[in-house]
Amino acid sequence: MVSHSGLMTVMDRAARKAGPRLRRDFNEVQQLQVSRKGPADFVTMADQRAEQTLFEELSHGRPDWGFLMEERGEVAGDPNKPRFIVDPLDGTSNFLHGIPHFAISIAVEETLANGKREVTAALVYQPLTDESFWAEKGKGAWVQSERLRVSARRDMGDALIATGIPFLGHGNFGQWSRIFGAIAPEVAGIRRFGAASLDLAWVAAGRFDGFWESDLKAWDVAAGILLIKEAGGFVTDYRGGDQMIARKEVLAANDVLQSKMHKLVANALR
Repeated sequence: MVSHSGLMTVMDRAARKAGPRLRRDFNEVQQLQVSRKGPADFVTMADQRAEQTLFEELSHGRPDWGFLMEERGEVAGDPNKPRFIVDPLDGTSNFLHGIPHFAISIAVEETLANGKREVTAALVYQPLTDESFWAEKGKGAWVQSERLRVSARRDMGDALIATGIPFLGHGNFGQWSRIFGAIAPEVAGIRRFGAASLDLAWVAAGRFDGFWESDLKAWDVAAGILLIKEAGGFVTDYRGGDQMIARKEVLAANDVLQSKMHKLVANALR
């Protein structure tokens, strides 16, 4: 039986404290107060309530840590301590339309001696299924107490790949179309489910064989990237580098499929 560290216990407890309210709000989605935050980008009272709960719980567990949160932005903490990167409701549009595919995403980012930042702990929690995908650097990736491994498929023709599609005010449709045109003819299927953190967790769990998307924020992908790495997968930006968050590009799969996908993407973007 795998046991949580103290930090992971704090993160899991926070997510499970916010989860029941999200479940209730999801069942009453028609009564939610909704305001426009930007083109096709909504913020709901559910978002805000979940973020407040997560902020309170995580702050109680690690009172001197900073935050990067989707709704309230950066919250300063002790510069010598890690910070939490939090998305209280990834998949807001799904949530608002009654589609049961959304998640809470929490990552811990530390600053290394060389000044670089690294994610060292991650949790993606799906309130409706009560699945808690979690990972700590060097300790593997898990769903509850079951070890996660990325898919072992090696043939692109057998692979089911997830992505995100540009929409009103978000993303580069021309770039996405070129990548789609390169990958789609080579694979068994492509899915667009609308919650990047959960899609990445599903890659770590071997449910999807790979994933690509651009124009993602740190809180969308920070946890999912570590989950895939700790599940034995490979994650790069479109150039094959490690600047996924800075470049807002994620390309993930097992070692063989990731290499094949990267070649297709590189050729498509030339």
